[in-house]
Amino acid sequence: MNEVKHGPRFWIGNGLLALALASLLFMGPLSENLGVWAMVLWMVLAGVGMYFLMTDKGGEPGMPD
Repeated sequence: MNEVKHGPRFWIGNGLLALALASLLFMGPLSENLGVWAMVLWMVLAGVGMYFLMTDKGGEPGMPD
């Protein structure tokens, strides 16, 4: 079997999405301290994480049409 190799953008994107998940889990305390900025922080982390995942060029290409 061929192993799929992922580039650094994939891992950076996954790390940022993990931080976005952690910020959602602690949204209550974060919103008490940061207010509306807690939601802005979550949106930025999720958006940038998805950007890095989608721009990753590692791995094998999909099945041909």
